[in-house]
Amino acid sequence: MASEKATAAPEEGYERGLGSRQVQMIAIGGAIGVGLFLKAGANIEKAGPSLILMYALAGVIIFFIMRALGELLLYRPVSGSFADYSREFIGPFFGYFTAWTYWLMWVVTGMAELTAAAIYINYWFPSVPQWVTALVFLVVLFGVNLISVKLFGELEFWFSMVKVTALMGMIVIGVGVLTFGFSAAGDTASVSNLWAFDGFFPKGIGSSLMTLQGVMFAYLAVELVGVTAGESENPEKTLPKAINTLPWRIGLFYVGALTVILCVVKWTEFHAGVSPFVKAFAMIGIPAGAAIVNFVVLTAALSSCNSGMYSTGRMLRTLADSGEAPRVFAKLSSTKTPALGITVSVLFMGIGVVLNYVAPAKAFEYVTSVATGAGIWTWLMILVSHVLYRRKVAAGKLPASPFPAPGGSVCSYIAIAFLLFVTGLIAYDSESRISLYVMGVWAAVLGIGWLVLKSRTPEIADRSEPALEKVG
Repeated sequence: MASEKATAAPEEGYERGLGSRQVQMIAIGGAIGVGLFLKAGANIEKAGPSLILMYALAGVIIFFIMRALGELLLYRPVSGSFADYSREFIGPFFGYFTAWTYWLMWVVTGMAELTAAAIYINYWFPSVPQWVTALVFLVVLFGVNLISVKLFGELEFWFSMVKVTALMGMIVIGVGVLTFGFSAAGDTASVSNLWAFDGFFPKGIGSSLMTLQGVMFAYLAVELVGVTAGESENPEKTLPKAINTLPWRIGLFYVGALTVILCVVKWTEFHAGVSPFVKAFAMIGIPAGAAIVNFVVLTAALSSCNSGMYSTGRMLRTLADSGEAPRVFAKLSSTKTPALGITVSVLFMGIGVVLNYVAPAKAFEYVTSVATGAGIWTWLMILVSHVLYRRKVAAGKLPASPFPAPGGSVCSYIAIAFLLFVTGLIAYDSESRISLYVMGVWAAVLGIGWLVLKSRTPEIADRSEPALEKVG
């Protein structure tokens, strides 16, 4: 993304249309998506109640990542975010690779959200093929995304408000069932459900650790606040606040919500392909409760897909401004949105529609594993950039950030080790290993692209500073 001065003409610049209220809610909503609402069902089946611990552990690592990103954002809040930091601290190729890989992550995440939305629609209309629903949602969201950033922010605000309000309601109702014993599940609801059925680790610690790859997918999008830097009214104030609220968001919406659900309904009732929240409310027996929850999780999927279209279009523009993608992607529409970048990204998201036609049963697992692989790379680049930045600060070569990460580089090293461990789990799992194959092919394609770019514009490999003007 670019500020107005960084482009050919003033009207080419993004509109600073995202206020504090919207950035905060986008940050909150980014932590609540299909990874929690749908994929948690499969992970509960694999790990039982211990999944709560896996979400808490991964949540700590995510906080380390976001504080590292926060320190970089406040050192120099650029609109290209972590791709520009990779370019500055690690090298031009890594900035190029990170930007394109983040684009891939959101394209694939969009496929996952479309697949999830189609699964949710099957709750009401089981006879409608998944691919048809996925195609309809893709077209509708594409139309919605070609709007001003103000309206995008407002839509995301209300999308996130629905998710947050619903989760809070679920937690309150679940606590009510546990406390007062009302509903059809009241007789069996108990905190002892967390260990009464073969213990807290019913499938063993190894099986619990294997769910970490799915858990990490659930946290994809928390870094989206970094992408909004170029369109935030006051990034120096809104970004730290959004990042610092992450622990309570994770504690409440992931750890808290799952704990309540698994206390109300024993873990053996949950299975892959069914939202644990929909299942829990169906068992509680509240009239229309399951249908309402299904609508909420459908909203969550569409919200995340909408955010994906927002992010991919802007990442393509960042690449175009850096000379690493066709220049045509740098142009904005009359509503100051990167319309062409969004259009191309949506066309690639259409592959998810094809997957839902060819392999509806496996489509969700395929695309989430690839998205996780791309997300892990992005997080690793944030952490490595942070470590190298701290070294330069210690050497007196760069100014210190006003928002330093607690623990300095130590927490970044811990997070790097954790992400490498999760990558090892992905390699060990025969079903998710496909993501590493896809990433290998992706790396080869990008490597060839980089060689072509260098042959045409050799100076692109010498750039040590971001091409875009800093924001703020």
